[in-house]
Amino acid sequence: MTFDQFLQYVFSGITSGSVYALTALGFTLVFNATQVINFAQGQLVMLGGMSAVSLYRAGVPLWGCFLGGVAIVSVLAVMFERAAVRPLLHKGILAQVIATVAASFVLETLAMLIWGRDAVGLPPFSGDKPLAVAGATVVPQTLWVVGLTVAIVSALQVFYRSSLFGKAVRACSVDATAARLQGISYSRVVTFSFALTGAISAAAGVMITPISFMSYHSGSLLGLKGFAAATLGGLGSPLGAVLGGYLLGLVEALGVGLVSAGYKDAIAFVILLLVLFLRPAGLLGLKAVRER
Repeated sequence: MTFDQFLQYVFSGITSGSVYALTALGFTLVFNATQVINFAQGQLVMLGGMSAVSLYRAGVPLWGCFLGGVAIVSVLAVMFERAAVRPLLHKGILAQVIATVAASFVLETLAMLIWGRDAVGLPPFSGDKPLAVAGATVVPQTLWVVGLTVAIVSALQVFYRSSLFGKAVRACSVDATAARLQGISYSRVVTFSFALTGAISAAAGVMITPISFMSYHSGSLLGLKGFAAATLGGLGSPLGAVLGGYLLGLVEALGVGLVSAGYKDAIAFVILLLVLFLRPAGLLGLKAVRER
C-alpha cells in the first residue's frame, strides 16, 4: 500500500467514523437516561436521510431539508418514547429493549412502504469537485460530515457542563432515584434525551446521504455498527462513543485496503466480540464494582 492509498483509506475511515460516532452517541444518550439500549437507533439515522430526500423532491432547499429532517425525526423519537418506552419504564429493562427491537422492524417496514426498495440520494451540500490533499482526494461532503460531528460533540460538552438542565441530565444518568429526590423531573430528562438522539441521528443521516445512498434497510447495519462503536468506546461515555466511532471507521477502512472489501462489514462485529470478551467496559467505560 502506497502512502497515497493509505491516506485515501484514512479519509474514508474518518467519514464513516463520523457517522458511526454520531450513531453511537445516540445509543449513549438514551442509555444514560434509561439504561436501555435503543436498537431502533439505526432506523432514526435512516429516517433522517429519507425524510430529507422527500423534502428535496418537494422543492425544499438543502438547508431546509437538513432542518426538516432533523425536526421530523426528533418528533418521531419523542413519539416513540411516549408510546413504547415510557409505559414500560417500570416493567424492567428487558421489556424496554424488546420494544426498541420491535420498533426497529416497524420503522423499517414503514420506510419500505413509503419510499420503496430503491436506494435514494441527495446532491452534495457544496459541490462534488474533489479536493486534493497530499496525493489523496476528499469530497467536500466529507468536510461537512466531520465538521458536523465536531460541532455536535463540542456543543454537547458545553451543554452538559455549563447549563443547569445539562447537569440535571448528568445527574439522572448517575442515579435517577437520587435525581428525583432533588426535584429533577426524570420524565422530562428521558423525553429530552430521545428528542436529542433523534436530532443527532437525523443530522447524521442527512449528511451521509449525498455520499452513500440511503435505503429502507440501511438503518439496520448503521445501528449495529453504531452499537459496536459505543461498546468499543464504553457504553455510557459520550467521548467514548465518539472515540469508538472513529476507531471503528479507521479500522474498517484500513481493513478494506489490507485484507478485502468483502470483510468490511464483518470487521465491526469482530471488534465487538473482542471488546465484549477482553474489555466489556470499553476503552473509556467505567468498570463495574461488585461488593461481596
